[in-house]
Amino acid sequence: MKRDLISIKTLTLEQIKDIFDLTYKIKKCPKRFTNVLKGKTLALIFEKPSNRTYVSFQVGMYELGGNSVYLGPDQIKLGVRETIHDVAKTLSRYVDGIVLRTFGHQNVLDMAKYAGVPVINGLSDLSHPCQALADTFTIKEKFGSFKNITVAYIGDGNNVCNSLLYACAKLGININVATPQGYDPDADMVLGAKAAAEKTGSRISLFHKAQDAVAGVNVIYTDVWASMGQESEAAKRKQDFKDYQVNKKLASLADKNCLVMHCLPAHRGEEISDDVIDGDNSVIFDQAENRLHVQKAILVKLLK
Repeated sequence: MKRDLISIKTLTLEQIKDIFDLTYKIKKCPKRFTNVLKGKTLALIFEKPSNRTYVSFQVGMYELGGNSVYLGPDQIKLGVRETIHDVAKTLSRYVDGIVLRTFGHQNVLDMAKYAGVPVINGLSDLSHPCQALADTFTIKEKFGSFKNITVAYIGDGNNVCNSLLYACAKLGININVATPQGYDPDADMVLGAKAAAEKTGSRISLFHKAQDAVAGVNVIYTDVWASMGQESEAAKRKQDFKDYQVNKKLASLADKNCLVMHCLPAHRGEEISDDVIDGDNSVIFDQAENRLHVQKAILVKLLK
């Protein structure tokens, strides 16, 4: 039976731990895994531009001994040039797995429904599971444990926030989310994450003041205020989010050893200041590197 990675919601705690255990092994000794996916091919269907997701999956397949095929928005045009049903059925005859980076989350669900090979959500408007796995792996790597860790997510309640909520809840990490009014994370995702948190003892708290959310926390996390597809809202969002910049003044309210995270790309001077993103407490580029290692583990789990 094929397995997909669509959302953190569908992963069990044991599955997340298995991915992290394999990630540690791959990162520690990558040469042991150079032929694990020899002869395998991964299709990368990207309707949105990408740096980290595209490069990390392509390099990851190469380092595991496999190949990747890139299909950009002009080549596929999902639902316009060809239906998702037909794309899924056709590619399943050619490749061993599909990564889809798209807008509507339903596109990922439909691709997984019709494909005969594993489908990985490389980002949708609702969730970004690979990012959240890399984020929480980085937290474990830096602190050695998830126990008594609190993350403050500051900014837009977007796909990254939604997935981080679930990942923290399932791993027993406390998470505070601070957004302006009207920019809260998806209500159903919050309810689901809170249900998961009840099983692990994690605490989920929502705020509308950044200062309240960061008080004494171990990790501050932020993301761009206007995501891809929201460019027309950028000016309004810049005004609405003006009190949500992660800067030294805000960071000073957190624990003195607080780590700073950002999924990138960053709009320096907007959601985060230069002195914070380049400061001693920033683990942003370690976090970006871990996308590669975590996704290699995901590929091995799904395609081997």
